Amino acid sequence: MHILRQNDGYLLLLHVMGVRSILSKPIASYVVSQQRKWMKDPGKFQDAQFKKLIDRAEATLFGQDHDFSSINNYEDFKARVPVRDYEGLSGYVKKVVEGNKDILWPGKPIYFAKTSGTTSGTKYIPITKESIPNHINGARDALLNYIYETGKSKFLDGKLIFLSGSPVLEDKHGIKTGRLSGISNHFVPGYLRSNQMPSYETNCIEDWEMKVDRIIDETMGKNMTLISGIPPWVQMYFDRIIERNGKQIKDVFPEFSLFVYGGVNFEPYRKRLYESIGTDIDSIELFPASEGFYAFQNEQDDPSMLLILNAGIFYEFIPADQFYNENPARLKIDQVETGVNYAMVINSNAGLWGYSLGDTIKFTSLDPPKLLFTGRTKHFISAFGEHVIAEEVEKSMQHAMQSFGEVELVEFTVAPQVNPIEGLPLHEWYVEFSKPPEKLEDFEKSLDNKLQELNSYYFDLVSGAILRPLKVKLLEQGAFQKYMKSRGKLGGQNKVPRLSNERYIADELEKFLID
Repeated sequence: MHILRQNDGYLLLLHVMGVRSILSKPIASYVVSQQRKWMKDPGKFQDAQFKKLIDRAEATLFGQDHDFSSINNYEDFKARVPVRDYEGLSGYVKKVVEGNKDILWPGKPIYFAKTSGTTSGTKYIPITKESIPNHINGARDALLNYIYETGKSKFLDGKLIFLSGSPVLEDKHGIKTGRLSGISNHFVPGYLRSNQMPSYETNCIEDWEMKVDRIIDETMGKNMTLISGIPPWVQMYFDRIIERNGKQIKDVFPEFSLFVYGGVNFEPYRKRLYESIGTDIDSIELFPASEGFYAFQNEQDDPSMLLILNAGIFYEFIPADQFYNENPARLKIDQVETGVNYAMVINSNAGLWGYSLGDTIKFTSLDPPKLLFTGRTKHFISAFGEHVIAEEVEKSMQHAMQSFGEVELVEFTVAPQVNPIEGLPLHEWYVEFSKPPEKLEDFEKSLDNKLQELNSYYFDLVSGAILRPLKVKLLEQGAFQKYMKSRGKLGGQNKVPRLSNERYIADELEKFLID
């Protein structure tokens, strides 16, 4: 961060000469050299983060309520601080929202990131002066790692588009409040601001369909080199460009060379997105959330993401199969294993303590710690004891699409059908294709066989005639966009849950079935 501040003015002075790409390389080398220090000793750096957080928050209301002054180690902490989700912390958050200080973290937050909750309605996630660098530097470091690894930096001299929420912020007891992507928009570095797209005015448009059309108006004919956003909404942007001029994206934006994304598993969208582009380009996956920026892809030939260990967050990991137990194991970074599904829990300098994100991950490496996002703790199907998770349905879909090369996917979600009109219960897959399989029954069989291979409980239920094989229910074009629009969640960082143990999404999608 310090180096970037030193060079901001210089970069702004020289950007007209096209040298931002050149100046980024020594900055990238410096950032990666600093990063290697904590990559080599994850446990040590996390222990230091832990001590710093506890000491800093000792005098807060939360610290007093949980006797932080007597915490000497992680075991003490676990004995005093239970794992909670947002609802569990909401009593403290409410005091912060009402304008009280020294509740979860010293002083008051500088922002609230507003996001949709499940049982609590709107959630207000505090962002403090100490935590804001984590949100901003994560994306910065992802780009700098890419530059360091590949030597490619020319994209910095072109136009960069960030598909985000509105940067318009409301005031809540003196604290600016809005979507995280809108807050982050205010922190785009000065040396990138001049080539950022779309314009501030366009970013402020709340109606997503109108916003996408305005973004197209502004970006057509521009030298777009980097595009960032969650895959389904970037695909919507690409589709509308192609509708306008009939050209693939590579012909509209010849210098487009880097796609940055996060928030969903990219694999189900990859084939269609790259066919829209018309060529393969590099991509970087990010793992951001309103509560913090956790990881980024730092190697092009490895899809897993490097966990950020020195940015004001102390991580805990609960084996996913124990998550709903009364006393599940809580592990530090130096206690985890590769190949195990964990629920992530954070303690942060935003004042979140024992905070369950609801996200599940799997480590692919411990030296350095690298992970894959595997799903959500609340997004599973276990109506019959099978406990099918997002990772398994996504891998099954990916396998089937590879087997049926003609298929192009738009979106899908899965739900159990406990009381079908006839026959045994089953899993129903609600799928919107832009190009459906030629033989749907064969496609279904491929999906089902792979899911049985990945989940032994599901295999037992199908082979034991408790469940019948899954059924794909075809949806009309635009079904998921219509559904999201009806829920007031079209665009931005909103995404469709990949699966649910309930049928509230499935039942809404029934109206879009193809007869």
